[in-house]
Amino acid sequence: MIIAIDGPAGSGKSTVAKIIASKRGLLYIDTGAMYRALTLKAIRNGLDLSDSKSILSMTKDTSLELKPASSGIRVFLDGKDVSDAIRTPEVTNKIFYVADDPQVREIMVVLQRKIAGRQDSILEGRDITSVVFPDAESKFYIDASFEERCKRRWQDFKNKGMDISLEQVKKDLAERDYRDKNRPVGALKMVSGAVYIDTSNLTIDEVVDKILSVITLAQDARQ
Repeated sequence: MIIAIDGPAGSGKSTVAKIIASKRGLLYIDTGAMYRALTLKAIRNGLDLSDSKSILSMTKDTSLELKPASSGIRVFLDGKDVSDAIRTPEVTNKIFYVADDPQVREIMVVLQRKIAGRQDSILEGRDITSVVFPDAESKFYIDASFEERCKRRWQDFKNKGMDISLEQVKKDLAERDYRDKNRPVGALKMVSGAVYIDTSNLTIDEVVDKILSVITLAQDARQ
């Protein structure tokens, strides 16, 4: 079983996906974390992120693993846990160099399908319903208002002890939204058949219940 979730940053898709994975015994796959890990490696190696040849070569020579954990997953880059290091504003603001590269995305899609093929999985990202698993039995587009998403991102940074203003978060998120929706491949969009859920005024439990009800109906229909 494959459950595919797409949506913009700060919409809450990661949080609900982790909870659903725990409730249903699914493998949780955060595809964005994979691109973040590649971005982190490129930064640490001092690569020119606009040099697609160097980024592609690095990607081919990189080992990425997603391991289940109480927090959802831990991300291992070349054997080292980088789960916290990939969540900095620097990585967030530079991820588009890697995520926009068609050849890098091609490699990542193959890896994502391979990982998900091992067991029932729930994946979240930007192109899961459109590219990675367009035939997933349950597809969702999780959204929220821009203001609400900014507040959530800002609170996340504060909780991690990162000093960043709400205005800077708004600027960064607006740029991220534009890039996510306009990249040449794997652009964020709502596909036909995906269930739209606006989380702006919903609790986490309410969103989880909505998704689980849709999944249950899909399973019942298949039996």
